[in-house]
Order: sequence, then C-alpha cells, then structure tokens
Amino acid sequence: MKIAIIKWALIGLLVFCIGGVTSATGGPPEKPGESAAIPTKARILFLHHSTGEAVWNGGVEAWFEKFNESHKTAYSLSEQAFPKESPYGWNNYPFDYWNIWVKHAGKKAFKDEPTLEILTPRHDVIVFKHCFPVSAIEEDTGKPSVSGEEKRIENYKLQYAALKKKLREFPHTKFILWTGPALVKSETDADTARRAKAFFDWVVNSWDERGDNIFLWDFRTLETDGGLYLKDAHAAGDSHPGEDFAKRIAPLFCQRIVDVIQGLGDSRPITGAPTEPAPEPTALRCRPVVPPAWAQ
Repeated sequence: MKIAIIKWALIGLLVFCIGGVTSATGGPPEKPGESAAIPTKARILFLHHSTGEAVWNGGVEAWFEKFNESHKTAYSLSEQAFPKESPYGWNNYPFDYWNIWVKHAGKKAFKDEPTLEILTPRHDVIVFKHCFPVSAIEEDTGKPSVSGEEKRIENYKLQYAALKKKLREFPHTKFILWTGPALVKSETDADTARRAKAFFDWVVNSWDERGDNIFLWDFRTLETDGGLYLKDAHAAGDSHPGEDFAKRIAPLFCQRIVDVIQGLGDSRPITGAPTEPAPEPTALRCRPVVPPAWAQ
C-alpha cells in the first residue's frame, strides 16, 4: 500500500508541475498573442519654448539614440517651437492651444501654426507644454470664459475641457502634456503660487483620465519637489530650469515617452521615475499533493 501511495503521489506531482508554470503575477501563464506587441517604430513631436529647450538640451536625443540601439527600436523624435514668435506670438498657454487647435481647427494652418488635423497624420506621439508664466494665475472673477486670455483657473478649466474633447478626436495619436512649470519664489507670491499648484493638482487628479489617448509628464513635481515654487537649486537664476537639473530629469522625460508608446502610460509613474522590476516568472510552482482517501 505504501508503494502505491508513493507511486500515485509522484505521478500526480509530476503532472501538476508540468502544467503548473505561472506568470510573474502568480496567475496562469500568458497565452501567445494575449498581450499587445510593443511598437518598434514611433514618430514623436515635441512642441516647446525655452523651458522645453533646456530639457531637450539635457540629452534627449542621445538618450533615444542609445535606447533605439539597445532595444532594436526606431523611435524618431523631432522638436519645434510652438507657437512661433511670428506671426502668432510667443504664447503657449491654455488659451493659445484652444485658440489654434479648437477654435481654428481644420486642415488649414492658423497664423502659420499647424492644427491637430495637420499634425496628427504625421506623428504617433505629440508632446506639448506651457511656459512658466502659465503659473502667474490671477484670482477668479466668477465669470469664466473659454475665450478668455486672462490667466485664471476658471478660464483654464474651460480651455482644458475643450482641449481634452478635441485631443480625443484623434485616438490613433497619443498626447503627452507637461504639468505647468512653476515660478521661483522671488518671481511670484504665495497666493499666486497656491493657485497655480491647485490648478495643476486638478489637472493630475481630475482632468487626466485613464484609458484615453492623453497622458501627463509631471514636470512640475520634479522641479518643485512637490512644493509651491521652483526650487532655487533646480533653477537657472530665474524660472528656467538649470542645466544640471535639466540633465538629471531629461532621462525621466524620455522614459515617460517610451512608457506611453509601449502602452504603460496609465500604469507607470507620471514623473517617468523607474518602478520596481517585476519578479522573474517561476518555472515550477507546485502545490502539495494529497492522496485520495482510498490510498491513505
């Protein structure tokens, strides 16, 4: 009887282990084709002014060259000033994106600036941002206007709502918006800084939604360390990011872009910070085999 029990247990253990390989999450192994393939090609456009240029110069091109070489990908990145100083004007605040992309939408450029109808067929990912004066937010009046050029939360929220609706009209293009750059303490005041933080907290916690084609890179948190002001240690003497800081965060910007391309935009940190690596899959994970009653 003992020999029969041992023989049965060994057979049962062998059968279970052969079919008992689990995934890294502890569940059943993934079936072939169950996960979407990671794109190996992507056309990325970065729209920016001086703050974005500082981060770009922090090593963005070199980072992508190295990434492409080591991962056998072809992620191509281009950049341009948007809007240009002339004829539109050097303004890239919520009103201006609404003005160019929503109010004047269509296949014809507005004041020599490309609309989304022009940009999206050419790019898989579009990154856009504001200059730091976006944080010079005045008090609300109680009379919000989507066409209001004044920097007020009440206007910003209407413009952001219209932008979200517009961006979602292009589901095959992914958009990455930077949270608004902060001002150094010497160039603002506490009330203004609190309004700016409140608005971009709203952008992160309410405006941004999972499951769509819009994502954030939380530049503001990186430069303020979660506070009200651009840290002096991160600044270039004014409200522009310093060179050392730009070099330090440029890889985080690049990683955020890659996360979005690879379908991880809703699951990875919006700062681009690295996450803990997943555990290696377990080759054999066996449960104790209990012989049936007749064999006991």
